[in-house]
Amino acid sequence: MTTSPTVEEYAVCDRDSGPYAVTTGPDGALWFTLVHSGGIGRLVPGEEPVVHRLDPDCGPTVICAGPDGALWFTEYRAHRIGRITVAGEVTAYALPSGGCGPFGIAPGPDGALWYTGTAADLVGRITVDGEVTEYPLPSSGAFPSAIAAAGDAMWFTMNQAGALGRIGMDGGITVHPLPTEAAGPVGIAAGPDGGVWFTEIAAGRIGHRSPDGRVTEHPLPDPAARPHAVTVDAGGTAWFTEWGGNRVGSITPDARITGYDLPTPASEPHGITVGPDGALWTALETGFLARVDPGHGV
Repeated sequence: MTTSPTVEEYAVCDRDSGPYAVTTGPDGALWFTLVHSGGIGRLVPGEEPVVHRLDPDCGPTVICAGPDGALWFTEYRAHRIGRITVAGEVTAYALPSGGCGPFGIAPGPDGALWYTGTAADLVGRITVDGEVTEYPLPSSGAFPSAIAAAGDAMWFTMNQAGALGRIGMDGGITVHPLPTEAAGPVGIAAGPDGGVWFTEIAAGRIGHRSPDGRVTEHPLPDPAARPHAVTVDAGGTAWFTEWGGNRVGSITPDARITGYDLPTPASEPHGITVGPDGALWTALETGFLARVDPGHGV
């Protein structure tokens, strides 16, 4: 079912710069990546956005709040991990694997950051001091994508392998194939139950893996929605972007699905986060951040 809640769009850059991922920083602002122009943006709702310029060809992709009060992000094309303080000071760390194409990044339960190397079939760990360790996956061509902490481990999607991966703090990796072959999992987020929610971009479904290992795949009303990123709010509802459907969607713990149309056609929603105001914020590659009021239609 599609409803019409309050959706507001905030211009943060030109349409060629490509807002891709967004997260809430420790300073109560929204931080986002500009994947095409090489920048990290900061937006306080109601104020003008600020953009911190990087190497224009570095391809900043996913961003998260780190355990050290800074923001950490992947540089997909430069094969580096970046760190930016809330004051805008940037540090970049080269990775030992060279052209690994880092994509997902998230803080782990051990106080370090964990990332995926899409092009090198690995998961890496970087401390807040910049010390890097990389762990190869047991299979090739898996294209590990998003990553999130759940319980005492990190869980990640294996986009081309049709599986979820788990890596413990000791570096041990297990692979969990999904029921649907070639589902193309991308986004992943932990729920309050200790399970994980994930998107199946190729299958048009939202999946959930419970702590006991049970996997449920929920077909979306629009099979061509191409769900991309996912986040989970305090109530346990998972929110996701529908890149192909130009919507933001939600699924409650009891599997009630709702869709929210974005006002601008073909706005290409990618990353999504719970904002400092409790609303959902998504990065639109056409140059905007969109705010979705979860109080409507849920």
